[in-house]
Amino acid sequence: MRLQVRSAVALCALLSAGIAAAPAHAQELECTDITAHDFGIADLVVTEAQAMPAGEDSPLDHCLVRGHVAERTGIDGNRYAVSFELRLPDDWNGRFVHQFNGGNDGAVVPALGGLMTGDPSDTALSRGYAVVSSDAGHDGSAHPEAGLIGGSLFGFDPEARADYGYGAVAKLNPAAVVMVETYYGEEIAFSYGVGGSNGGRHAMVQATRLPDAFDGILAGYPGFNLPKAAVQHAWDVQAFHAINGDVRTAFAPGELDVVADAVLAACDGLDGLEDGIINDMHACQAAFDPSTLVCEPGSTNQCLSAAQVEALVQIHAGPTNSAGEQLYTNWAWDRGIATGDWRFWKLESPIPPWDHLPLIATMGSASLSTIFSTPPFEIGGDPDSLLQFLLDYDFDTDPQRISASDGDFASPMEVMTPLDAHNPVMADFRDAGGRMIVFHGVSDPVFSVMDTIDWYEMLDENNGGNAGSFAKLYTVPGMGHGSGSPATDKFDAFSALVDWVENGNEPDYLVATATPDNQYVPELVGVTRKLCVYPAVARYTGADEDSHESFTCE
Repeated sequence: MRLQVRSAVALCALLSAGIAAAPAHAQELECTDITAHDFGIADLVVTEAQAMPAGEDSPLDHCLVRGHVAERTGIDGNRYAVSFELRLPDDWNGRFVHQFNGGNDGAVVPALGGLMTGDPSDTALSRGYAVVSSDAGHDGSAHPEAGLIGGSLFGFDPEARADYGYGAVAKLNPAAVVMVETYYGEEIAFSYGVGGSNGGRHAMVQATRLPDAFDGILAGYPGFNLPKAAVQHAWDVQAFHAINGDVRTAFAPGELDVVADAVLAACDGLDGLEDGIINDMHACQAAFDPSTLVCEPGSTNQCLSAAQVEALVQIHAGPTNSAGEQLYTNWAWDRGIATGDWRFWKLESPIPPWDHLPLIATMGSASLSTIFSTPPFEIGGDPDSLLQFLLDYDFDTDPQRISASDGDFASPMEVMTPLDAHNPVMADFRDAGGRMIVFHGVSDPVFSVMDTIDWYEMLDENNGGNAGSFAKLYTVPGMGHGSGSPATDKFDAFSALVDWVENGNEPDYLVATATPDNQYVPELVGVTRKLCVYPAVARYTGADEDSHESFTCE
């Protein structure tokens, strides 16, 4: 266990390790006393505290606290604060989770502490953890008149940008810790940071910004190079638009099945078993030839036009400028390209107010223009304006704005990414005894698994080949941006992290299966597979094809 200064209650306390199945902890305060209690935090405002009995919206009896810290007026004249929700279980296990949320934030997601296990009911709160959640320092609903860009207008305030990048956690976490420890009258035994997508980015950022705040960090499918990943939105839209002038119809529903089937045919058996799971991702990139997708004259087989294949090759290579310099990263070919998740992000949505444009051409465009560019672009909030912004994006000049600073505005890359993102060491987190697990779907359409792999390989090299002593990466074949993919997408990385942090049991492989309602691989529901620590590959070694025990991490 690490020596940490977490609050006035926990000042310089050396906490004991090995607390397993902790008993219920007595409360020092009543839930109804919280609003009137002085926690000694000058900018803390508690607006509500109510007892929540176990029921449909509550996995167990707990105290729900709402409030805000760090209220201020921005340079744009708008009100800002880090609004939060804190849930304090009656049957507390002595531990704390800071829930990092996704997207552009801007709303206080219920502080249930989703653990990304593939089971939405499996939460930190249901396991007895105290959990805090925030809006990351801005209200995304404050500008309804601005249309689809309203939730991104906080990008015109430099401190709001910085809070979204990292500052909201730094402002809220100490206050949340004081509230938890004061409420229960004892120190938190172990603290965890948990999040997926942008929440995974938050998690990786805090490992360098607040290296001794969390004993364990779980980062799922993280967009840790968020501004660079947003440049990919423009790259994708321009590539798909070039096919037929309409991103939404560049590929008809079902046409991407042609790609998934071809990738499977080339790669499924590379791990020793044809089961719909491409474990040997790196070998697949060499084995699959996208040119085989192009229709030959007179062909009646399933195939694609040369323009369609050219667009797919272009987006998988990642964005470049006219000098050939890489602006983000490349992407892995995998069977998850045929999912609704992939289509929703990159091609077409079912949402009429978006004019059925994909997420990258609406919310993604809004983020790139206002949050990830310095100075921010001023564009309209209607679907046509947002789409046109990406179509007009100049890859020679406009990406310079993601690294630019201007007056009050810091570089978006500076405030959105880990401090050592491009040459990772994580020395302070490592030396403080922190432990981190990162997992990422190979078919993620939003943040490339290759970027996370590049980061981990650099981290390992910078730690003398020993990054695995404090950080583990798991790549999940077939999985997109979270569960609900042609993958064994149900696994429990959080429990592995806790066991590592609290008992010193360094995790090896994770046991995974398909979520019970998985429409893509129903044949894998109940079947188990190994997710190996990168760079190991799960290879079939014989015997029962339905058991992970028949696979070896090599």
